[in-house]
Amino acid sequence: MNNLNILKLGLPKGSLQESTLRLFRKAGYHITVSARSYYPVFDDPEIHSMLIRAQEMPRYVEGGFLDCGLTGYDWILEQGADVVEIADLCYAKEGFRTVKWVIAVPVDSPINNIKDLEGKRIATELVKYTKRYLKSNGIRAEVDFSWGATEVKPPYLADAIVELTETGSSLRANNLRIVETILESTTRLIANKKSWQNKWKRRKMENIALLLKGALAAEEKVGLKMNVPEKAFSKVLNILTALHSPTISELSDPGWFAVEVIIDEKKVRDLIPKLKSVGATGIVEYQLNKVIL
Repeated sequence: MNNLNILKLGLPKGSLQESTLRLFRKAGYHITVSARSYYPVFDDPEIHSMLIRAQEMPRYVEGGFLDCGLTGYDWILEQGADVVEIADLCYAKEGFRTVKWVIAVPVDSPINNIKDLEGKRIATELVKYTKRYLKSNGIRAEVDFSWGATEVKPPYLADAIVELTETGSSLRANNLRIVETILESTTRLIANKKSWQNKWKRRKMENIALLLKGALAAEEKVGLKMNVPEKAFSKVLNILTALHSPTISELSDPGWFAVEVIIDEKKVRDLIPKLKSVGATGIVEYQLNKVIL
């Protein structure tokens, strides 16, 4: 096979690994991951993948060692990487949301705002961005790189930390409170600039982005279909059109219609009893793999 027809894809090793693999599988890719291997195998022979920590992904993509990869917007900014951002994919380790980098301090700390960090020591993995953020706010402080377990550093090893959080539960568990959010981040699919100029690789990456976005769009939605007698049609339609425009077709039985709609999963619990009460029958809820908008 011609090397031009191989796409080198970086997948994030660590906290994003399982959610990323699950998203790719939902997008239609079968992936085999051996316990001790850093090279997941796709059922698409044109994709060669490698597990790399998200923190390192931008520089390997920028340098052309990988054609594309998934990483956080935070790590793109931290490294100042010159890459193409193909898609913004709003998912994280624990759900479909942004993640936040926050300034946190012990609950009894006298630090209550960013100005109080003047002359203080801060521990973080996001060193470069934190320094730029403090400088832009006219704050002089010592920013140390943290190799891990950052939440335990205050108050003895640092006055404050800049830490990544999804829900804030880990911070609360360590008796820390948030002073300020300095960055919100999502997962991004990024590409090497030279690879992006290659027509075949660009089309391959665009197709991957399309499928991943479709899988994400389907995550919190379900399909709902039902049979509706003519006498109940207007009432059912009044309920459904408040949410989304349904698809309607006539059944072979005179005076009956098939109605189908895609809606937010969280609304189904309240919706089904209402539809049943006004005359809908044969109501079926089904999961979606992809919604291509």
